[in-house]
Amino acid sequence: MNPKSSESHLESRDRPQQNVLVLGATGSIGTATVDVLRNLNQVDPARRWCLWGASAHSRVDKLLEIQAEAERWQSQSSPCRLLFSDQDVAKSRVESERSLQNPVNHAGSISVGPESLVQAAQSPEVDTVVAAIVGRAGLESTLAAIESGKRVALANKETLVVAGPVVQEKLNNSPAELLPVDSEHSAIFQCLQDSKNSPRKLILTASGGPFRTCTKQQMAEATRESALAHPTWEMGPKITIDSATMMNKALEIIEARWLFGLPADAIEVMVHPQSIIHSMVEFQDGSVLSQMSPPDMRLPIQYALTYPDRLPCDAPIFDRQKNWNLDLEAADLDRFPALGLGFEVAKVGGTAGAVLNAANEEAVGLFLDGKIRFTDIVDGCADVLRHHNFEPSPPLGRLLQLDGWARGELRKRMNLPS
Repeated sequence: MNPKSSESHLESRDRPQQNVLVLGATGSIGTATVDVLRNLNQVDPARRWCLWGASAHSRVDKLLEIQAEAERWQSQSSPCRLLFSDQDVAKSRVESERSLQNPVNHAGSISVGPESLVQAAQSPEVDTVVAAIVGRAGLESTLAAIESGKRVALANKETLVVAGPVVQEKLNNSPAELLPVDSEHSAIFQCLQDSKNSPRKLILTASGGPFRTCTKQQMAEATRESALAHPTWEMGPKITIDSATMMNKALEIIEARWLFGLPADAIEVMVHPQSIIHSMVEFQDGSVLSQMSPPDMRLPIQYALTYPDRLPCDAPIFDRQKNWNLDLEAADLDRFPALGLGFEVAKVGGTAGAVLNAANEEAVGLFLDGKIRFTDIVDGCADVLRHHNFEPSPPLGRLLQLDGWARGELRKRMNLPS
């Protein structure tokens, strides 16, 4: 999906201050984005990079830390706004905790409720929205940012998994730019720059997670602690479990199908345990380009913010003085059946993505709560997917209905109360 170069975007990029809204600021992508903004204020003297607003669900303490950090390097005339999607987070509680943590008089406003995220994403003051809310919860605010013509740095793959056709339609009717933040899709996007030729294959790499060499029996006995022990990336619990099942890669297959407009059979997955090669593109003549860097999300985040410019990034440099083994292995769809579900959903589209994503979110939560086994996650998702009434061209409202149905159906098939 090529970004647009309309006059409005060129003007926005040349503004002396770039206002960035980070949705999902307390997660790993959100906190890395704040670090990127701090660095950009040091390496990009032509512009000021402002954390215009930051959202959390209910983590008051963490969001206050982020606000305090931003105040150290951004203008006092541009206070960071705080947004909480949890309706139960009262402004009085935020004000109380803020005064306890830091007696300095903060000028940033506070907004509460899911609608506050949508309103912030639509603000004419915002240049770029970093969509980093995990899961289906990030859908409405991301769509609002697209409808409002923002540059959207997309880390919320579920938006495309659940509603790819809806997102595509809105992009076609908006000057918005959608730039990938996932390291794999950012790598593909970078490999496609300046190429006038269509790719033949998109090759997503996967670390393989903590169970890369485990048998099915060993995975059936996996504990919460072992599934959360990712060998190369530091991520939140939901994404880490998705990496362990390789459902994360399944969702990335679907995301790639919508981002780059290629069919499912033009997408491959290879296991690369070192997480240095972030993805590859094969062209019609057989040439393969890859993007390589140490596993650090600050680089793809910064590229989405500054594109098409490349500026010094405060991320580790690939040390070429070391001896590296860069292994590539064929993905094992038998031990990791989530990948097969990803290819299936990418092929058929329709309601399948919303159902798969909702069932997986519910199953991961149940596993983290100790109520189901690790292998029940993908088995349960496959079961729900098989038993839903597929619709090829659903409207957004129907996708949201099926999200709720799939969560309840997953619990029902696990013999758990709804």
